Parts: sequence; structure tokens; C-alpha cells
Amino acid sequence: MKRIATDNPFSEENIRTLSTLVGMMIPASEKYNVPGADDERILAEIIVAVSDQSAMIVLGLEVLNEKAWDEGRGSFTDLTDDLRMTIVEQLKETSVDFLQNVVTLTSQCYYRDPRVMESLGMEPRPPFPEGFEVEQSDWLMLDPVRDRGRIWRQPPGK
Repeated sequence: MKRIATDNPFSEENIRTLSTLVGMMIPASEKYNVPGADDERILAEIIVAVSDQSAMIVLGLEVLNEKAWDEGRGSFTDLTDDLRMTIVEQLKETSVDFLQNVVTLTSQCYYRDPRVMESLGMEPRPPFPEGFEVEQSDWLMLDPVRDRGRIWRQPPGK
């Protein structure tokens, strides 16, 4: 059965925890006038993006909250910034896949937000069909790559 964007496998507690976590990763910046990854619109995109891996993501979010409760301080969202960071650092040892997926999907969703693209001086649009101008550089820099020759195997029958 196909999942649609309105299907949401996350509880309210999961969403609060995810919001806090992604807000730690990419906080809002007044200096650059950009939202954090915990912005409502960006968070909605992140939730859709992580839905395909919801079982692993839910488990990781629950582990964050369990560790927070073990500290005796409440849920992950209730902790101080320092305690949250301590728990995330501990999680780097045991839940690498969870954190890698959250970081990857968060950055993808964040940097395609129109407000963020505009702050980077980019038009808030997809790269195709118009494309983007790429600054020309010194093509001689590719000579070492050309000189090393082919490094892949030819498929059978070719």
C-alpha cells in the first residue's frame, strides 16, 4: 500500500522531539534572516521525508526520550540545551543510522526551502529546466583524473 503525505506515523511526542532535534541541528538565524529546521513549514517537509523510514525514526526518537527520562528530567524537549547535546552525543555511538538519516533528510528539506534559497542568493526554484550558471574554472585541474585512466569494470557483453 502506498503512503501519502497525509499519513503520519508519528505521535505528537515524536513530532515535538523531532522538532527539537532538527532545531538543534540547524537553528534559526536572525543575522541571515532564515528560519531554523524546526520551522513549521520545514518540519512538515522533514516529516514527509522521514516517513519512508518511520519505524527507525520513531525508535530513535523514543530512545532520545527514554534517555531524557533516565536523566530524571522529563522528555527530550524539556531538557536544557547542554543535556540534550549530551544525549545526542551518546546516541552517536549507538544509533548512527538514525542520526545519519535525520541529518541527511533535514539538510535536504532545509536547503530547498524558498526562504533559505533566497538567503543564499539563489532563485527559489528547482534546478531544471532552466539550470543554474556555473562559474567557469581551469579545466586543466581535471588532467590528473583523465590521466589515471578508466577505474571501473566494463559490464559483460560490452
